[in-house]
Amino acid sequence: MWLNDRERVQRLIVGLGNPGPEYAHTRHNLGCMVVAHLAEKEGVQFRFDRDLHAKVARAETLSCLLLLPMTYMNRSGIAVRAGLKHFGITPQQCLVVCDDLDLPFGATRIRTEGSSGGHNGLKSIEFYLGTAAYCRLRLGIGRPPEGHDVAEYVLEKFSKDECALLPEFIDKAVAQISSW
Repeated sequence: MWLNDRERVQRLIVGLGNPGPEYAHTRHNLGCMVVAHLAEKEGVQFRFDRDLHAKVARAETLSCLLLLPMTYMNRSGIAVRAGLKHFGITPQQCLVVCDDLDLPFGATRIRTEGSSGGHNGLKSIEFYLGTAAYCRLRLGIGRPPEGHDVAEYVLEKFSKDECALLPEFIDKAVAQISSW
């Protein structure tokens, strides 16, 4: 089976989000949306793997595995650790794609390691991997208006203005992943 073939998998690209249709188009699922768009562009389909706690797709042209954790955001590390272990990939060969409150909407930042910045998905990954030495592509969603609850804001759907800019933003993020 293709999931047991480790030879041509050199990298793991993880799109963070929450499972379920109620979260599908929320700000907190932006990482998942970007990686799903990359899979579509590569012409690959995701399959659910119970042992990995994730949906997985193999992008042959990029020599990588795409992973969408099917755990909630604050337990993303379970799926990332399982994927790394199963495929013999090091944390340094992993790119995690996630939303970031501290970047304005549409901005991106890629780093080879760093802190969680308060992001629960990254906190979980650092806990389960025991390291912060993995790559991350942060996607700016901006801060909520003053007085607006942060937890509610990240779980809300994108505004009408954001939706108009989203396709270009997602394409930009996919291009950055491809060049990584």
